Amino acid sequence: MRMFLFLLSQIFSLHSMNNSTKLHTYETLYKDWGQFFRDYEVLVESKTGEQDLLLIDTESFGKVLILDGVVQLTERDNFVYHEMLTHVPLIAHGSAKNVLVIGGGDGGTIHHVLMHRGIEVTMVEIDEQVTEFSKEHLAFVNHDSFSNPRLSLHIGDGAKFVKETAEKFDVIIVDSTDPIGPGEVLFTREFYADCKRCLGENGILVTQNGVPFTQPEELEESVSYFKELFKCGTCYCASVPTYVGGVMAFGFATDNVNLVSQPKEDLGKKIIDAGICSKYYNSDIHQASFALPNFIKEIV
Repeated sequence: MRMFLFLLSQIFSLHSMNNSTKLHTYETLYKDWGQFFRDYEVLVESKTGEQDLLLIDTESFGKVLILDGVVQLTERDNFVYHEMLTHVPLIAHGSAKNVLVIGGGDGGTIHHVLMHRGIEVTMVEIDEQVTEFSKEHLAFVNHDSFSNPRLSLHIGDGAKFVKETAEKFDVIIVDSTDPIGPGEVLFTREFYADCKRCLGENGILVTQNGVPFTQPEELEESVSYFKELFKCGTCYCASVPTYVGGVMAFGFATDNVNLVSQPKEDLGKKIIDAGICSKYYNSDIHQASFALPNFIKEIV
């Protein structure tokens, strides 16, 4: 679940309307520009052992999930992030049967993975209360995927899981926060090395790596580790409206260099065979997402 490096901490006005609390709040990711939510309604506030959860309702983006004061996803545009995080590696692989998802407590990633016929999913989420919150309040993201019999849910530390498990996976998807707090360990060389050990032949590791225009160090460090550990380490991109600052990067690592660039016809057949339904992702987008602007090429 992609996390902004900012706190939604500036509350500028507060008033009552139709018996609901309305707020104005501004992001503080950048000192001189950003975006804001105006006149939103607080739907749920909950504190867990790990995180403070807040669900608000906004006019432009619908429901918005915030953890520890940080925006995670919105009802209106989360499909872009989740489709690109999941369908790109799964279609690139072409025959994945066993997928590991680390993080992603909102359930959006497992929802899109489970769209693929015949795939079994192991999910490792550190905070059980996040998944319980998501089951109750984020059905618009997970579509009851937590009850799917092809899902095996483990509550625990993802880094510890990949270090200790004897299982092998075709694809590992790291749906993490940015490298601060609990998510920091999921951006280390040691963690990526443990992930590689858990991958089967032609296995693919995919990670969320923020917005390169504003967070270049995050992508640069991850891909440098990928290149040490794998034969191929790069990224692909997508535009998610609420992740301001330009296109978002997804790290991509594999020992099969042929999986990065595939003919559109082959991708199209794999999409049909997978049986997925998407609003953003298609074979053209798949190919184009690996075409990087020069400034991102310099980063990776």
